[in-house]
Amino acid sequence: MSIVPLVRATFIGLSNDKERLLDDLHRFGCLEIIPLGKGGNTNAGGPSSQAREALKFLLSAPQRRHPVSDQSLFDAEKVERQSLELQSNIQSMEAERDDLLQRYAAARPFGEFHFAPPEQMGGQRLWFYVVPHKEMAKLSSARRPDGTKDDLVWECVARDARFCYVVVVSQHEPENMPVPRSKIGARSPLDLARRLEELELAIEDAQAERSYLTRWSLLFAKNLGELEDAAARVSAAGQTCDTNLVFALEAWAPQERAEELLAYAREKGYVLECRPPVALESPPTLMRNAPRVEAGEDLVNFYMTPGYWTWDPSAVVLVSFAIFFAMIMADAGYAALLTVTLLIFWRRLGRSESGRRFRPMLAMIVAASLVYGTLVGSYFGITPSENSLLSRLHLLDMNNSKMMMGLSVLVGGAHILMATLMDARRHALWRDGLGSIGWFVTVAGGLLVAFASATSTMPWLKVVGGSAVVAGLLLVVGYTAPQEKPLKRLVQGVLGLTKVSAVFGDILSYLRLFALGLASASLAIAFNDMAAGIRGSMPRFGLLLALLVLLFGHSLNLLLCISSGVIHGLRLNVIEFFNWGLKDEGRRFTPFRRKEGSLWN
Repeated sequence: MSIVPLVRATFIGLSNDKERLLDDLHRFGCLEIIPLGKGGNTNAGGPSSQAREALKFLLSAPQRRHPVSDQSLFDAEKVERQSLELQSNIQSMEAERDDLLQRYAAARPFGEFHFAPPEQMGGQRLWFYVVPHKEMAKLSSARRPDGTKDDLVWECVARDARFCYVVVVSQHEPENMPVPRSKIGARSPLDLARRLEELELAIEDAQAERSYLTRWSLLFAKNLGELEDAAARVSAAGQTCDTNLVFALEAWAPQERAEELLAYAREKGYVLECRPPVALESPPTLMRNAPRVEAGEDLVNFYMTPGYWTWDPSAVVLVSFAIFFAMIMADAGYAALLTVTLLIFWRRLGRSESGRRFRPMLAMIVAASLVYGTLVGSYFGITPSENSLLSRLHLLDMNNSKMMMGLSVLVGGAHILMATLMDARRHALWRDGLGSIGWFVTVAGGLLVAFASATSTMPWLKVVGGSAVVAGLLLVVGYTAPQEKPLKRLVQGVLGLTKVSAVFGDILSYLRLFALGLASASLAIAFNDMAAGIRGSMPRFGLLLALLVLLFGHSLNLLLCISSGVIHGLRLNVIEFFNWGLKDEGRRFTPFRRKEGSLWN
């Protein structure tokens, strides 16, 4: 488990050779370009959302034509451009149609009318109101906006069972009207109807053109990678620094590829400088793990990407996630069902890259669940009988709350200890990691004190643990900010002591492992007792109903166990563990590479 060291590569060459360099780097596929030009912070290696949007638009067409398979008749860029333009036109026309429909619905009750030109109105305007019958009497209290007491000029032009449709003639919007005015715009109902008909015909024509373009959907999908590569090339070309004669391109590259890039630059006539990143820079993070722990990267990146200067927690997160999942499920019977399911789908998972990536993690989860379920002696909520083989493996009693809570706290403390230790190891200077070592010693001492208090034996452990807590807190005060000046260093060290309550609360958060495991076992027992009661009270149909209760109850409990295991197993890693082990967040390394045919994987 490691974060791959990177170098900052700077290419300089003649402007005429820029396209050749971009072609070669695109084929190498091992560099992430650093924006220098007007291209900004564009993700050069990312897919073209425009091309995918165009394909999605064609595939969702209401009517589709028979696909064309002759590549010689196909122009991918032209189809993409036409599809996106057509999509934009349809969206704008549909938006205008929806707006006109609302205005037409508001204007139609007022009857057929036309707006006179402003010069014929003498500065007056028409204001439309839909007034309930019971509110008509309030029209007498409405006044002109200028404050005069002259009555408004209005007319009830139509009415129905509930409303009167009133038109007011006034230069400005009247005040104290009983209802807000209806916003019908400056078009008459006839004009609105005419424009609506035009839009409907235009939308119909556009949909027909969309249907025609769908004949290219198959070829467009096959050429999607080429379109995305072309978009990436255009984006990369805008991220270089160009003058009239020369250009410069900067990129992050794995350190292991530096010699290969230098040899390429010498062969092609480019100037290339490769240097390691400095402390003030924030390189992207490229994690590389063995296939059996690759799924741990996905668990880590689900929440955040570690910073380049931190460490790769993939293996630790993978193992701890499997343990937490097992402690939450706490039943060997459920684990056996998951094992059988995994065996059934094992080959099918191996057919895809993502399936092969997740198979080791799933195997680890079911193995840990089987082991822990056997240790707590729960098989679909049933405890094995005494003197049986399974009873000899029953080492943990779920009903012993004190012991199980202590186990959960011990697991949580070990998890936090691992986080602080790994955080201390990442520093180049040993004294920069002494602050994390201080928290490691503090937590370890606290666990010793808790163990000595719970067992009431070896009282000397309290002295050792208490001394460790004091020594650890002194390290926290002295080395929370070791690079600062003495006074500021002392202040920040004292402020660092405020995290004592945080570490105490984070460790207690692991009690959820016992609580959720106990809830799972209690639900299983409850469903078993319910089924037994039904079986005993109903001689004829009791067995069938009892089986249905067992099937429904344990299925529901298994579903709750899986969801709880995933949610809380991830939470304890990405909240409590990352809080103490990963102080800096980074971004993933996104190489400038072809969708297919790159030399680097």
